[in-house]
Amino acid sequence: MAEEWSYDTVIVRFGCEVGVKSSRTRVHYEKEVCKQIEKLLEAEGIDHRIEYVFGRAYVASGDAVRAAKLATRIFGVSSVSPALKTSSKIDDIVHTALKVAQKTLKERITFAVRCRRTGNHPYTSMDICRKVGSEILQLFKENGLKVNLKNPDVTIKIEVRDDKAYVYTEEYSGPGGFPLGVQGKVICLLSGGIDSPVACWLMMKRGALIIPVYFDSSPTFSDEASRMKALDCAKVLFRWAGRKGEMYVIPYEEALTTIKRESPERYTCILCKRFMYRVAEKIAEIEKAEGIVTGEAVGEQASQTLRNLRVLNEAVKRYPVHRPLLGFDKVETEAIARKIGTYDISIKKSLGCTAAPRHPILKAKLEEVLEVEKRIEVEKMVEETLEKAKKVEI
Repeated sequence: MAEEWSYDTVIVRFGCEVGVKSSRTRVHYEKEVCKQIEKLLEAEGIDHRIEYVFGRAYVASGDAVRAAKLATRIFGVSSVSPALKTSSKIDDIVHTALKVAQKTLKERITFAVRCRRTGNHPYTSMDICRKVGSEILQLFKENGLKVNLKNPDVTIKIEVRDDKAYVYTEEYSGPGGFPLGVQGKVICLLSGGIDSPVACWLMMKRGALIIPVYFDSSPTFSDEASRMKALDCAKVLFRWAGRKGEMYVIPYEEALTTIKRESPERYTCILCKRFMYRVAEKIAEIEKAEGIVTGEAVGEQASQTLRNLRVLNEAVKRYPVHRPLLGFDKVETEAIARKIGTYDISIKKSLGCTAAPRHPILKAKLEEVLEVEKRIEVEKMVEETLEKAKKVEI
């Protein structure tokens, strides 16, 4: 009967881009990843102890599998593996590998052994592979087990680092990128549709903390379901952050009514978005953010032609507008939305925006836009709208 045991360590591998930074920056980023793993595991009530070495982190835990799965939500993590720890003595490695093999290998399947080492040892990686492979075949000689080095059903993996070794079979992918917060904060226009949550997540992956902003035009131009979709998407995004966050909800019905009444119908979307940009810029000043993020992609909607995007950009003066999805098509965006957990929320039935014209302008003229904005005193309207903003804890 196989000995009862459970994995006791999580091997954490850092994102590939972290690894190409200067040594000083790399250590800073890797330690920041460790801090964020620590906070998440503490919040989830998982016992743990993190050991950091250059290029790796090892998380000791009695609940290593769950800890490993949670760590895959941390930006800056490339992959993780629940593993069984032992010493770097070859006999200890063989003994531990046989324990893992007994738990993971079944009759009439193929296997391989892989080993990587860091440090000085009286054996090579190939010595380990041959010894462990031979002992596994001996242990399973009645089971029809075979070696397949090219395409095995199961790979027994061994990582030797100085005086310790770790044996594992699985790797769980992480998001990669940079640790959250190393790039500062950004203001994100979040609608609850498919695109904007993905844009937020991609900025998080690049190390930016997000502050979502939702423009609530209910009950005239949207509904409660639309607002709940935005809030629920924000909750998913903050779960990726491993922390609670805050979101601005902007009462927008009155301002949008004015825009609809005072502007040519085909200009509604352009004027609406320019207004949102201006409000976002004010919030960026309040929050000391580094920029504004939107989910716009070239040609995705009428307001997102290259000409119209240029007209939109002119609305803000002090902050850049970042568009992570600029070159994405819908299929690519939907794939990420499914991966990060916002897709099913975004496709829920809701009223959407009823203010959009049937025939929106494709090539807006800036001078015409400025003339309308002067007539409706847009700057004053921005200030009045911002005064009604609510900050919601997510």
